Amino acid sequence: MKIQVVNKGHQPLPAYATEQSAGMDLRANISNPIVLKPMERRLIPTGLHIALPAGYEAQVRPRSGLALKKGITVLNAPGTIDADYRGEVGVVLINLSQEDFVVNDGERIAQMVVARHEKADFIEVEVLDETERGEGGYGHTGV
Repeated sequence: MKIQVVNKGHQPLPAYATEQSAGMDLRANISNPIVLKPMERRLIPTGLHIALPAGYEAQVRPRSGLALKKGITVLNAPGTIDADYRGEVGVVLINLSQEDFVVNDGERIAQMVVARHEKADFIEVEVLDETERGEGGYGHTGV
């Protein structure tokens, strides 16, 4: 799949790290380091503007290493970039650790996964079909 991108920043375009990687790293495109205090959240620019084909979205997800080692994650994970959005791709980072975290220019801050999606039409009905699970919700199957 080919995706058009305008790079208004100075970082390289996202690329897959390995042949079977699902996500591409997104990099911070900033002129000065950004300090994230504990529990602070910030929108980090990437400089990228993309044009996805209809029927696709880009999901912005946390990087596992940053989450485990530093307590840094994407707040609205996964963030969704719709096919008709043409603004800059930004990453909402939050610092869940108890120490300051410095975001530096060019740092890999998130990953982006391109995924196909379906459109749904809701049809209002009076009753739903019965299933074995029924209305069993959170934790209904036990430990």
